[in-house]
Amino acid sequence: MGAEDLSMTLTRRDFSRLSAMAALAGALPKIGAQAADKENAGRKLRWCIVGLGRISMDHFMPAVELSKTGKITALVSGHREKAEKQAAMYNVPSPSIYSYDNYDEIRQNKEIDAVYIALPNSMHAEYTIRAAKAGKHVLCEKPMATSVADCKAMVEACHKARVKLMIAYRCQYNPLHLKAIELIRSGAIGQVQAIESAFGFPIQAGEWRLNRKMAGGGPLMDVGIYSLNACRYLTGEEPGEIKANSSTIDHDGRFDEVEENDGWTMKFPSGILASCTTTYGGDTGGGGFFKVHGSKGWLAMEPAFPYQGKHLTAHIAGGQDIDEPEPDKDPWDFVRQADHLAECVWSNQEPKTPGEEGLRDIQLMSQIYLAAGLRPL
Repeated sequence: MGAEDLSMTLTRRDFSRLSAMAALAGALPKIGAQAADKENAGRKLRWCIVGLGRISMDHFMPAVELSKTGKITALVSGHREKAEKQAAMYNVPSPSIYSYDNYDEIRQNKEIDAVYIALPNSMHAEYTIRAAKAGKHVLCEKPMATSVADCKAMVEACHKARVKLMIAYRCQYNPLHLKAIELIRSGAIGQVQAIESAFGFPIQAGEWRLNRKMAGGGPLMDVGIYSLNACRYLTGEEPGEIKANSSTIDHDGRFDEVEENDGWTMKFPSGILASCTTTYGGDTGGGGFFKVHGSKGWLAMEPAFPYQGKHLTAHIAGGQDIDEPEPDKDPWDFVRQADHLAECVWSNQEPKTPGEEGLRDIQLMSQIYLAAGLRPL
């Protein structure tokens, strides 16, 4: 019985439940089993948070507290007063508060297993490599770095030190994104023909992301990477031909160093065409979107990339419709990331989104910039 025949025999509720279960089981086969393993019951991966900005304080640190596998045991910040306030909230002892200057001393701290790097893009490589040399596992925010060379150095350093390197592609751990992948793989919408995706927002003046040295580039590096990565995991293919353009429309001082808009198209080996845009000048609906066009149906997620509130809709073969809002609230995407690295450390497995995944996106973004007539990464 094919996917189309099967879908006709199930109710909408049954199909949604089975698809979600298959997505989780197929894409993350080890997580549930490992989490249930009595050997790891009560065990904690001890985290050092490197950089106390919005994403760490408002999202990742609360996620670690909610997780079953993690505990915050150290902090790294250039602002001692801020660090002490956070330390009081998470019961981090004063000797485990570090500055960027004495960061290497984490090597001596036996209460640190892994670091979470939430620094400006240009600092990812340095602090990942230093963490590896200190013998600590690494969860690094995306984009992985600001150059292909730095990404390769990060991968090499972690391999040499025999520590795990995971890039924080939270959407690849999100149940709704996993369901979208499973629907495509099952043939529910037929052969994929084309994908559209966009993500952007009007950026405020003064953001470090407008500094080319710190950010590496404009919106492509910050939010365009979501559309790029989504096209890769939705198709399960690596793009071949890439064409691109960039523009700056608002000459108000914000875009003296980085571009305002990027648009690019990709052709995949199967013939699938993808069209993506990203912007620091326009609004793409508060969380971006993607839409996948198949020969027997379609699926879309809008918003697709925010921390909460994602919404999947689809019309699939056999006349089944899906309209499924995300039940989870922030910071559960971050909880899943923290739990995944913990399980990988304890079972000595490679993360689902290793350094090589981050490297591939940087290589592709470098090609996009080159195709747009900008300086490659």
